[in-house]
Amino acid sequence: MTPLVRSPRFQAILPPVVVGLAVLGLWEGLCRAFSVPEYLFPAPSSVAASLLQNGPDLLRALWSTMRVTLIAFALATGLGTLTAFLFVQSRFIERGFFPYAVMLQVTPVVAVAPLIIILVRDTQVALVICATIIAIFPIISNTTIGLRSVDPGLVDLMRVYRASRMQTLVRLRIPSALGYFFAGLRIASGLSLIGAVVAEFVAGTGGRSAGLAYEILQAGFQLDIPRMFAALGLITIAGILLFLAMTGLSRLALGEGAEPEGA
Repeated sequence: MTPLVRSPRFQAILPPVVVGLAVLGLWEGLCRAFSVPEYLFPAPSSVAASLLQNGPDLLRALWSTMRVTLIAFALATGLGTLTAFLFVQSRFIERGFFPYAVMLQVTPVVAVAPLIIILVRDTQVALVICATIIAIFPIISNTTIGLRSVDPGLVDLMRVYRASRMQTLVRLRIPSALGYFFAGLRIASGLSLIGAVVAEFVAGTGGRSAGLAYEILQAGFQLDIPRMFAALGLITIAGILLFLAMTGLSRLALGEGAEPEGA
């Protein structure tokens, strides 16, 4: 076996690639064997052809969706981290506000998105708010758990040396919470994409700023199912790339091969 085949990274990538190719081959074979109409369930070759044919429109829609996703993810990361810092500094603040953070998580965005879109005149801003609401809770929850997971003995040691709250936070709590924080980032990155797509479905906006959700709706109205699958495929690929980016960032920050803690 060559060094490339023996490498852990290659062995980690190979199984999902093989399974994915097998599924695509089976999917293509069944569609051809049973002559399944494209308007019911298109074969992968039809989806690929539609992606090439409608590439410019779909890529423009992908960029619109990703712009909302990335802005919402950045806002969720910043606001969620600051909220976690406040929670760890005061039990009163945490007990007072954490239930409302939970409410943001358990309230379906499809229920509040129409109200947000009505109240906020700028549709893009409304989409960002909806996506941020969905993505912020994992950041708050994981970061708070990480900041509170410090060894009590180390906290007492910092008090003995008369360290301030800020010194304890920067030198002890934040390094201990990094694993949990990056685990929250991995979850929030996917949720921000989901929130952006769901909000686009509710808004139903078209034009140059239309996202992939609008493309899916239009393809459904026109029974252009291959185009619908192509748009869904782009959403899936975008989600996978976001997850891989967060995984790579966590490994870079925590050290190669380090496994982030948390859930």
